[in-house]
Amino acid sequence: MNSTDDAQPLWSPGPDARQSTTIGVFADFVERTRHVDTADYHRLWEWSVSDVGAFWSAIWDFFGLDTVSSYDAVLAADAMPGATWFSGARLNFAGYLLSKGRADEPAVISVDETAPAVTLSWAQLRHQVGAVAAGFAEIGVSAGDVVAGYLSNSAEAVVAFLAAASLGAVWSSVGLDYAAPAVIDRFGQLQPKVLVAASGYRYNGKLHSCADAVDTVAAALAPSLLATVIVARDQTPVPTAATIDWADLTSRPAGDTVAPVALDFDHPLWVLFTSGTTGIPKGLTHSHGGILVEMLKQLALHWDITDTDRLFWYTSTSWVMWNLQVSALLLGSTIVCYDGSPTYPDSAAMWRLVERHGVTFFGTSPGYLHACAKAGLHPRGEFDLAGLRAVGCTGSPLAPDVHRWALDHVGPLPVWSVSGGTDVATAFCGGAPIAATWPGELSVRCLAVAVEAWDERGLAVPAGHVGELVVTKPMPSMPVQLWNDADFGRYRDAYFATYPTVWRQGDWITVTERGSVIIHGRSDATLNRNGIRMGSTDIYAAVEVFDEVAEALVVGVDRADGSYWMPLFVALAPGARLDDALINQLRAAISRRASPRHVPDDIIGVRAIPHTRTGKKLEVPVKRVLQGAEVTAVVSPDAVDDVSLLADFAEIAAAHR
Repeated sequence: MNSTDDAQPLWSPGPDARQSTTIGVFADFVERTRHVDTADYHRLWEWSVSDVGAFWSAIWDFFGLDTVSSYDAVLAADAMPGATWFSGARLNFAGYLLSKGRADEPAVISVDETAPAVTLSWAQLRHQVGAVAAGFAEIGVSAGDVVAGYLSNSAEAVVAFLAAASLGAVWSSVGLDYAAPAVIDRFGQLQPKVLVAASGYRYNGKLHSCADAVDTVAAALAPSLLATVIVARDQTPVPTAATIDWADLTSRPAGDTVAPVALDFDHPLWVLFTSGTTGIPKGLTHSHGGILVEMLKQLALHWDITDTDRLFWYTSTSWVMWNLQVSALLLGSTIVCYDGSPTYPDSAAMWRLVERHGVTFFGTSPGYLHACAKAGLHPRGEFDLAGLRAVGCTGSPLAPDVHRWALDHVGPLPVWSVSGGTDVATAFCGGAPIAATWPGELSVRCLAVAVEAWDERGLAVPAGHVGELVVTKPMPSMPVQLWNDADFGRYRDAYFATYPTVWRQGDWITVTERGSVIIHGRSDATLNRNGIRMGSTDIYAAVEVFDEVAEALVVGVDRADGSYWMPLFVALAPGARLDDALINQLRAAISRRASPRHVPDDIIGVRAIPHTRTGKKLEVPVKRVLQGAEVTAVVSPDAVDDVSLLADFAEIAAAHR
């Protein structure tokens, strides 16, 4: 498959981009200090992946980390897994972050659906982090212990994370929408010493009490817990497990706080969890130093975040985008934390928030942009978005039509489609302020990320052809380990089983002749009809533009008799009917927009499409259910937004056997 046929990009950088962006200044710095030709983004990327050690030493120098610590070697061992970065360095992620920001400027703006915004200045943030860290230390928390957060996307979550990190404790968080069993599946692996939890939250206009869930979680974690800290929310009962009130932790006098401690570069910072759709979630452990240098690169160079920005990414504490949002504080910027539904009271809710708080960088999902397009919104015309300079988009591939809608109705500005993973806590491919964007494509492979598309033999495929997304060189933000995986066995099985010395992400991509990237979906959900591999996203792009279609899901099912069945499931918009006329229109659109090979065998209406809690369609579990597997064998119920939907697919499977 080739890149889209558009002759012109959606957006191109202005003539002063090299002089006015951080990545441009960095490119000049590299030319001056490393004597490398960085005339354009592609040349800068080529150098960054051909000599990763030199690139990361340049990042260290450019961001002034030499004033924080020296080091012995940039890359003492470059094996994957097992790369050793910046040996001898001593630093602290939270310490570096808290050294930024002017005292009276806002650091965190915390918003929910109804209450007035709460703003923490940089001075208040520093004080609260130091106070909570002192409280944690008194409880008995020290370097290497775990602090767990059962919290919404709020200022308290930011403070608790930074307080834990400043002590060298390991942080892990889960959103309040997760039921107690899902929380226990994750935190139970970690044996935390402190649980920080909120008593409730608002979502979609309703108040939800979490008292019973917190009590259940605390009871399950009791063998390791020293304290349960409760963030009280109005009109919700306080859990009986509460031992400390959050307000008491943050109210210490200025002199009764603690400063961040210096740690080894590879000291664990946080544990993020995989979705848990195939067994118990895996705990991905990332390091202080690896995350620090990667976030500086990603946020400063690719997103162009500075101390004048206000960044808002719609996310939850369960998703890696929360970690990237918090990391924007490393550049001295302001972050906006939102707790609630993105479409309450209507689809324009997030644009009102962008306007009200002067957001300059807005992060969202293709699903939200699609919903706004279908609702007929014109954000640029309806709201004052004068300060908004860029939009980031991730969670699933961004369809070309939605990409164009965003340019027409939100722009003119770059809309950067981003693809990465919780696995590395960053992006593999995305955008850059000195590179053009094209509809439905990710503009570039990110700096120092040696992404290639490989075939099943382990050979790179030519530009314009489909292959597995692999990373051939180590990255500092790759996990230092999986939790409870001392011999790296599960780590190797997860990422290196297919290509023993090369990271396989499990995505199916095309690297175009212009160097952009097209994501076709998970490679384990590949449509392979008569030996021809096809991408599900090409089908979604053709059918989800119909007003009658709310969402779609397609899978390819290898049947026991050797036949291949490729059904398309559609969830209809209110009032729509899946009659023969609509089915014929959908088939024609797929044939025209993708190819005749992409036309499904059947088009079947369903109540809704099931997702992970981070919004990804459950293609692989649905495929396995249609092949005859039991729902309980293919997915953890707590990892799915509505597990009852999978029972519908089990009934469909029985009817089609």
